[in-house]
Amino acid sequence: MKKSMRNLLPLRLLLLFLIPLTFTIAGFKPVNSTENSAGSSNKTAAIKNTIDENVNSKLFIYDSLQLDDLGLSKQAFIEGLKGYNVLRSEGKLNNDDIISIADFTLPSTQKRLFVIDLANHKLLFNTYVAHGRNSGKEYANRFSNSPDSHMSSLGFYVTLQTYYGEHGLSLRLEGEEKGINDNAESRAIVIHPADYVSENTVKSLGFLGRSFGCPALPEKLAPSIIQAIKDGSCFFVYSDNNKYISHSPLLQSAS
Repeated sequence: MKKSMRNLLPLRLLLLFLIPLTFTIAGFKPVNSTENSAGSSNKTAAIKNTIDENVNSKLFIYDSLQLDDLGLSKQAFIEGLKGYNVLRSEGKLNNDDIISIADFTLPSTQKRLFVIDLANHKLLFNTYVAHGRNSGKEYANRFSNSPDSHMSSLGFYVTLQTYYGEHGLSLRLEGEEKGINDNAESRAIVIHPADYVSENTVKSLGFLGRSFGCPALPEKLAPSIIQAIKDGSCFFVYSDNNKYISHSPLLQSAS
């Protein structure tokens, strides 16, 4: 070995000793990517387990309120609870006693809006709700997030503040699913009363009056429903639409 290399050898040995010592003194340890990945996976699994437990703990409400007899599909109820629990875990629900489910697997001639008090196990409202005019006549079977589509958008919304517009007392909605309903604000998708949401319209047309995409409600009931669900509750527009179910960010994160 050359003399210069022999002179450097003690210095190299000293550095090898000092580097791990420095990390120890500072309270650091080398990052283990495998440990981080496992920790993240465990956290995700824990969140999903919590959501499953919360859903299972509330399934009895479906039977106790006889929601099946009223037409609400059990699948709509379960999926609604999943998304509700995700939103709740993210701190997005200020009014988390209430969940509203518009079951668009049902025809517009049927009372397909269900407003449920999860805390007190009560069905607060069961009434008509309109879909967008380009989503279909009696049934809603086409959906869009695009401006001027005049279609309904599926998925989970969080209710915001009330305001008085051309239809009277109305309620703003925030779409929580990117690419599915997150254009709700720019499309002016809100909850509002409408005279075409009535049994008289059903009798004359054979189906409920339709909106530009808003979940419009009967004039007499709308103010009471809006007051009950405003300021941070979960509003879920459901359909057994495979494209939606397989692409819903909230449902996928809960599965």
